[in-house]
Amino acid sequence: MSRETSMPALRQTAPPSVVRAAAKRRRLAVTSEGRKANWFTYAVLAFVILISVFPLYYAVQIASVTTDNMYGWGSFGTGSLALLGEHLRIAFGELNWTVALLNTILVSGVCAISVVFFSTLAGYSFAKLRFRGKAGLFGFIIATMAIPTQLSVVPLYILMSKLGLYGKLEAVIIPGLVTAFGVFWMTQYLEQALPYELIEAARVDGCSMIRTFWHVALPAARPAASMLALFTFVAQWTQYYWPFLVLGSNNRAVLTVAASTLAGGRYTDYTLIMSGVVLTSFPLVLLFVFVGKQLVAGIMAGAVKG
Repeated sequence: MSRETSMPALRQTAPPSVVRAAAKRRRLAVTSEGRKANWFTYAVLAFVILISVFPLYYAVQIASVTTDNMYGWGSFGTGSLALLGEHLRIAFGELNWTVALLNTILVSGVCAISVVFFSTLAGYSFAKLRFRGKAGLFGFIIATMAIPTQLSVVPLYILMSKLGLYGKLEAVIIPGLVTAFGVFWMTQYLEQALPYELIEAARVDGCSMIRTFWHVALPAARPAASMLALFTFVAQWTQYYWPFLVLGSNNRAVLTVAASTLAGGRYTDYTLIMSGVVLTSFPLVLLFVFVGKQLVAGIMAGAVKG
């Protein structure tokens, strides 16, 4: 069937959602075929990559020189692998890096899984179900995003102290189990990516509400859910303020707070601090290296599934 006759025939035989999806894929195909990147696009991309990579390079540079040679532009490119290895070894021991790494993976992983599950469940409810007060409740959830994080620290601190969780990892995990941004993200995605016809077909086949969510909504939300999981994982990994307050004497339990303890009371060794920064950032760099292609593929798959 030719392109000229496929759309009219599709409009006569297919549901409206299928027609809209096919039209969207055609527009994207035409746009991608007709657009070519020029030198300006590559220049902008190169500039963005440069300013993104430079902080990590600067941390490695400072960690690979002595304290006396780390100042000034002349120090760039003069680092020593031997000094870098020595500083990383010292920071590794000071941080108790293995334990802090496992705790940070635990906190970030649990929060990422929880946020994806509950946000997808709430997003499916707001996007595809009809119930009284839906608009008002969704607006209230969005309004909570305007509240600064610092305002919630005091009541959260009091609550965790009364629950006996002060100084424990549970106090870091519980506030991050669900986020308003995650609910908003999944609601907006499922409104466009999940046709009502699929839900109705599942209900006709005898699926309950939970089975419809598990077998229909959750697979359709996979591209957006993977990005939400990445955002949440990185946000929890790099979180510093709340763990620093609530962990107390157990402040070496997660990497970001443990890295801050490398600063001495009277003398600050920036080469040691930057070594801690390198050790803290290295697992995230590996994460992006190994899952970057899969995430991009998931985003593109979600973009053409209208």
